[in-house]
Amino acid sequence: MKTIKKNTEKSLINEFIINFERDALKKKNENKRFSFVLTGGNSPIKLYKKLAKSKVDWQNIDLFWGDERYVSQKSKHSNFKLAYDTLIKKVKISKKNIFKIDTNKKILNSSKNYSNKIKRYFKNKTKSFDYFLLGMGADGHVASIFPNSSEINEKFIAKQVLRKDFLRISLSLNIINNSKKIILWLNNKSKSKKYNQLRMLGKKIPINNLNKKKTLIFKIN
Repeated sequence: MKTIKKNTEKSLINEFIINFERDALKKKNENKRFSFVLTGGNSPIKLYKKLAKSKVDWQNIDLFWGDERYVSQKSKHSNFKLAYDTLIKKVKISKKNIFKIDTNKKILNSSKNYSNKIKRYFKNKTKSFDYFLLGMGADGHVASIFPNSSEINEKFIAKQVLRKDFLRISLSLNIINNSKKIILWLNNKSKSKKYNQLRMLGKKIPINNLNKKKTLIFKIN
């Protein structure tokens, strides 16, 4: 895994944006779309706000989500709402570029619907997102793939995940690992320290199953 280390979150965000703008522009110059999978939680909030001010041509970018809680999109717990409030509503992007997880249907239908959206997007070929942004939970979970869960070894596109706090829909580790670039976003010292501890605990921890050749870790010293 490659690691980018900075002393502050501001520096980390600036470095991410340099990479993001470069890679998105490269795809645009090749007349290809750029697919960007967003994460939820608190860790990307400042990143999204700064991205909204970047020079990126959002009309050439397609947004997806790595997971979603099965709640209303107006709920404070919605990953879509987080991204909408901090990024999407502040940039010029068409609705057709926003591939959100629909939580208005029954959860099984929602997960099947999202799987089908992704299949159609990639025209039933290899499902390989350009950027897959991941936060990390304190237990080492990514998206809604949790430690010691059956989902760690399952192959699927999107499926329902049953948790005590929320029902969820998540993309799989194999979809994450098929991405061209996986960004593990560790935006404070405590997350960086926790990551160093968790990576010693083996494959039962989801972050230890990320494709090492494709993962770029952004972390605070």
